[in-house]
This record gives sequence, structure tokens and C-alpha cells, in this order.
Amino acid sequence: MAVDPKEARWAQLKDLCDEVLSKRRLILVSNRGPVEHQITPDGRIEARRGSGGVVTALNSLGTMVEFAWVASAIGEGDRKVSENSAGGRIRSPLPGQQIYLRYVVTPRRVYHRYYNVFCNPLLWFLQHYMWNSPYNPNLDANVHEAWQDGYVEVNKAFAKAVIEEAQEADNPPIIMVHDYHLYLVPEYTRNALPDSTIHHFTHIPWPSPRYWQLIPSYMIKKICEGLCAADVVGFQTVHDVRNFLDTCAEFLPEAEIDYNTREIRRDGQRTQVRIYPISISVDEIRRIANSPRALDYERRLQPMCNEKTMIRVDRAEPSKNVVRGFKAYELLLSRHPELQGRVSFLAFLVPSRTHIRQYQRYMDEIHHVIQNINSAFGTPEWQPVSTFIENNYTQAIAGMKLYDVMLVNSVIDGMNLVAKEGPVVNDRGGVLILSETTGAYKQLSPGALAVSPSDIEGTMTAMYQALTMSDEERAQRAATLAQIVEREDILHWIICQLEDIRSLI
Repeated sequence: MAVDPKEARWAQLKDLCDEVLSKRRLILVSNRGPVEHQITPDGRIEARRGSGGVVTALNSLGTMVEFAWVASAIGEGDRKVSENSAGGRIRSPLPGQQIYLRYVVTPRRVYHRYYNVFCNPLLWFLQHYMWNSPYNPNLDANVHEAWQDGYVEVNKAFAKAVIEEAQEADNPPIIMVHDYHLYLVPEYTRNALPDSTIHHFTHIPWPSPRYWQLIPSYMIKKICEGLCAADVVGFQTVHDVRNFLDTCAEFLPEAEIDYNTREIRRDGQRTQVRIYPISISVDEIRRIANSPRALDYERRLQPMCNEKTMIRVDRAEPSKNVVRGFKAYELLLSRHPELQGRVSFLAFLVPSRTHIRQYQRYMDEIHHVIQNINSAFGTPEWQPVSTFIENNYTQAIAGMKLYDVMLVNSVIDGMNLVAKEGPVVNDRGGVLILSETTGAYKQLSPGALAVSPSDIEGTMTAMYQALTMSDEERAQRAATLAQIVEREDILHWIICQLEDIRSLI
């Protein structure tokens, strides 16, 4: 009797948890945690599942093994719960989770410098190649202060919390640190816990050393030193791995870089650099897609669909390349007037970092290009573009079920999970148009239509090809995409990391 691959992966993950995590305590570390505490108008504190890709990816571990999760106290609810906790540890109140929370509480001004001055406006933009380098960034005294009195201080506070949590364990812990907010944690933790096994995973792209030179060398040197204190450093793609090795070769001249084995040796520490392309929980996405709420959204969206329906699902930010995508659609309607009235474009756009000036301007540009399209080509019976500007994940999933063409044309992405979510819920043989610079491209290229993110003409051509493609080719491409995502799902992502950790202990 054939073994179901999904059941086999669950069994493999359980065996790994039993083998790797039964005697070594697991400590997960990320800026956002698995639970967010909100204060209600009547003063009560309500616990809700945390948001963000890290939380979604790692929550499945909490159903299998007890572990600790160290995260920032983001809001007042988190701060109040932390103040009232005994010894700083809180058992997750959410059902099915075997997670103990430990919140890192830092002064608000320190957290502001760390998050709103350094992490997002600087690191995020730099690592997504989003700077217009003749003009930005302009690093003034505030940025240098945000590094020293924000980023460094919060990373030290996280390391202190990890060290306190490790004291609860009899054996050296396994510490898994996540993302660009916490590059310095491995080194600060290693100094106090030299026998611990430390793993760091970066969810966003890692640029070339030449681009890193846009910030002062002492910062990137410290970042590389921090990461090279880990036993394993993980990235989304082979490009990120190569760039990281090159960056360490540039800024850590004393380090020995082995490009064949993808290892860095420095001060007696050996760091393995590995590729772990993150994915999705296929079952969870399909459950949401077939929930009563999603089915209700699907019924509401269907009247807005057409002979052919295109969609995009994105945060409304510059790296997602929304404006160029709409300009390609505008060109399509102009170049192929026979499609006017027969194609509709549904755009599900989530407002993002609205306090950052560049994001505000980009949202204005999005509104402007959509207005131009609807004014130039719309009729009383047909609106070319319909927008849904809100953070409504279930509605977006419902939209993914209805597309004939889905456009994912990001400039630079760590992965872009939308490209993986669409193919596993869509039941119309939908075609995926995918930028070659997304992290998902290497995995999904066998079933996607490739475009260069800046090529408006080429994106328009891909749209026309997708809209006029034969049913046979559409079905074949859709099946290929779904099979890839089902085979390399979120369990596969976690298993690969635990297997590498197992080899170290």
C-alpha cells in the first residue's frame, strides 16, 4: 500500500522532534512572536495568534514539541502580560500550542530606533536593492545613534532573554534565530553559551558586498561577525548564499571561506551556509480557501470576474513592483483592443508601513495608474481594474481561486509565498506570471511564465500569452506548480533545517 507523502513528512518531522529536541531545549527567537496580546476597551487582555510569515511557518512545531519562543513585546498588551509574569515566562494561552513565551521589553524610544529608524527604513530597503543610490540613503547622526542605541541594544536584550531561558534547561539549547532584526544575537549568545547550537535564518534577500558598502563598514562587519557565530546560517536562494559568502570574504578578511562546501571558518568557529526556500502549509491554505467565510467572499467576487480574470495579491510597497504591473496591463489593453471588456484585473493590496514616506508616495502612484487605466478604457458596463485595499487574507485567498492569470512581478523578494499559495487553491487552470528575481522563481520556473521585473513590454507579452494559452498547456502548467508546492511545503522546510541541526549534535 502506497504511503501518503504528506503523512510521511509529518511522521519524519515527529521523529526528528523526538530525536533532536527531546534532550536539547529548543529556543526560537524572532522580533514578532506567536501570540499578540490586545487590551480591550473594558481593560481586559485578549490573546490572538501572531501575524507574520515567521509565526505562520513555525507554529506547526508547537503542536509537536514543547519549546520557548523569545520575541519583542510589541504592544501595550504584551508589555502588561510580561510585567505580570512570574520569571518572565508565559504559557501560550492559544489552544494546541506547547509554547512558552518570553517577551523582550525594551524602552519605547530604543525599540523605535531599532525598528523604525534602522531595521525597516535602512536594512529592509538595502537588502531589497531599493535605494536610489545617488540620492538615498543619507545616513546622519540619527542613523548612527539608531545603530548603537537601538539595533545593538535590542539585540543585546534579546541575547540576555535567550540566556535566561537557557538556564531553564539541563543541556545546551538549540537556538533558532530569525531574520534581519536580529543579526547580532548569535554572537552575543555564543559568548555566554559556547556549547549551544545556534541557527540563523534570513527571510529577505542578501545583497552583494558592493551594495552593502552603502552603509558604514563597521556596521556590516559587525553584522557578519554576528552571523558567523552561528553554526548554521540559512537563506532563501543560492544567490543569497553566494552573496553572503562574498560579503564575509570582503568584510572579514581573517575568515576562511570555502565556496565548495559553503562554510566559513573564523576564530575556531565553523559556520555552514545553507539554502532553505521557505514554503506554505498546503492543508492550512486549502482549509482557509474552503471555509464558509472564504466561500462567501468567492460568491461576492465572482460577479467582478470576466471571460478572463487577472489578479495580484501584494503588500502595497515599492519592492512588489505594482505600478509596472499595471502599466503592462494598460499596454495590453491598448495593444490588444479585442481584450477590452473581456478581461478584468482584481488587485488585493495590503497597506504596508504607511508611516514611511516612500511607501506613502508609492501608494499614491498605484492609485494614479489605476485611475488612468479605468478612465481611459472603462465603460459603464466594465471597469478594467477593481481594487481591494485592506488587510483581508481570507478575501485574497478567495480571489486566488478565481484567477485565470496571476501576476507576481516583484523587483526583489525573499521568497514571495503568494506565488505558492495561488497554485494550490486555484481550480481554473490559472497561469502564474513570475518575476525572475523572486525567491520562488527557481522552484516554480518549470510551471510559470518568466518575466524581468523592469520589462513592461515583456510583461505585457506574457499577459497576452497567458490569456490566449490553450487549455491543455494551462492545465499542465497549473498541475506542475501545485505538485512542486505540495512536495516542497512548509514541513519540508522545517525538516531540512532540523536535519542539518541533527548533524551537529
